[in-house]
Amino acid sequence: MLVCVRWYAAYPLSLRNLEQMMTERGVAVNHATMHRWALKILPALAKVFRSRKHPGGPSWRVDETYIKVNCEWKFLYRAADRRD
Repeated sequence: MLVCVRWYAAYPLSLRNLEQMMTERGVAVNHATMHRWALKILPALAKVFRSRKHPGGPSWRVDETYIKVNCEWKFLYRAADRRD
């Protein structure tokens, strides 16, 4: 059940695609059932993930550098708060 809901939330798959994927893996489940699971489980998962999310700090910096990718120099940057 959690695998179906995770795939539905994480990837651009339709419920009918998930139904076919689960059938190929030997699990008979209807797309309407997966929709009910998603409606029930996703708000609970979002609440848990929101409670574990660390707030960003007021001070941010940007790291900039060049790196070599496939023998070609590329510009790389990332934003980080003070805790990184």
